[in-house]
Order: sequence, then structure tokens, then C-alpha cells
Amino acid sequence: MTAEYCRHHNDEGQLVKRISIAVVGLLTVCAIVILLVWAILHPSKPRFLLQDATIYGFNLTAPNMLTSNLQITLASRNPNNRIGIYYQKLDVFASYHNQQITLPTLLPKTYQGHRDITIWSPFLYGNAVPVAPFLEAALTGDMNGGGLVMLDIKVSGKVKWKVGSWISGRYQINVHCPAYISFSDQIKSFQVGSTMKYRLLQTCKVDISR
Repeated sequence: MTAEYCRHHNDEGQLVKRISIAVVGLLTVCAIVILLVWAILHPSKPRFLLQDATIYGFNLTAPNMLTSNLQITLASRNPNNRIGIYYQKLDVFASYHNQQITLPTLLPKTYQGHRDITIWSPFLYGNAVPVAPFLEAALTGDMNGGGLVMLDIKVSGKVKWKVGSWISGRYQINVHCPAYISFSDQIKSFQVGSTMKYRLLQTCKVDISR
């Protein structure tokens, strides 16, 4: 009876071992297939274009407070033929000399199909945002030096790739769009009294990382 028990126990152990090997092999094959598909398709980064910016208010007051109110039109294009893109969480905001000057505006979650184009028109607000004294000096110099101010419209968030029914993990996306805004007729007051719309058509830099 002891010999039969040992034989039965060994058979169960062999069965568990074979099942484990089969599962590991299946997972390995699936991983290799996914990697091969990923390597063959080689997804390209989405392309962003800052189409225009409308300035409703841009006012620098003492002590070092900047109030801004603008609306932008931002377009994104998926250049891939067989890969879709999920935009999971995208925040857009304006900065000046690497200092954020508006609150982040959350863009709606979006799925972008093959070669699709998505357009967003968010409002960006910054009410009495404190800026460093050297930034106030830089802004004053820009305004007095011809009225041209270079803002940076930034997008930060997460994206996923979709190949068939397979969806990748999250990737970090960072977008930088330079926006050259001219206030040449508003040098003295730093105030845009009426709405000013600028057609920019500015290509943006896109970085994607794990």
C-alpha cells in the first residue's frame, strides 16, 4: 500500500509539473507574439499642433502677480495605420520661463483610431498667480523689447496603445508647444483690453516614456 501511495503521489506531482510547464510555455509564447507584433508595427508618437490662441486677459500687477485668461485650439493626429491611442489623462496648462502661470485644465478621455485627428479647445485660467521677481523683470523686458512674449503650452498625462484587442500599459506623454504672443500695442499697461486671437499653427514637441 505504501508503494501504491508513493506511486500515486509521484503521478500527481508529475501532473502538476506538466501543467505548470504548459502554462509558463503558453505565457512565454503569448509574450513573444505580442513583442513581435509590437516590433513589426513600431508605433509612432502622436503629432500635436497648436493651431491658435485667443487672449481674453493678460495682466501683470504688483506685487509680482500675473492674471491670464486664454483659450487655445490644440490638434492631435495619430500617424499609425494599425495602432490606436487611448488618451487616459491629459492636463494642459501655460507656462512662462518654466513657471506654470495657469491652473491645469483636464482634457476629456479620448480614443484616437488609426490616422484619426482629435481637436481640443480648452480654456486656461490663472488668477493672481505669484511669479518670481526675475520673471517679472523678464516679462517686462519682453514687452518693452517689442511686445513679443513666448508662452509654453504644456500637456502632460498618460496614453495607452491599442493593437487589435490588446491594450498596452500606461506611458507618460509630455507635449511642449511654443506660443509666440505679440502685445506690441499693449506695452504700457500689460493689459489686453479686448479679445485678441492669434493664428499660430505651431508644431509641438512630443516625448513619450515609460
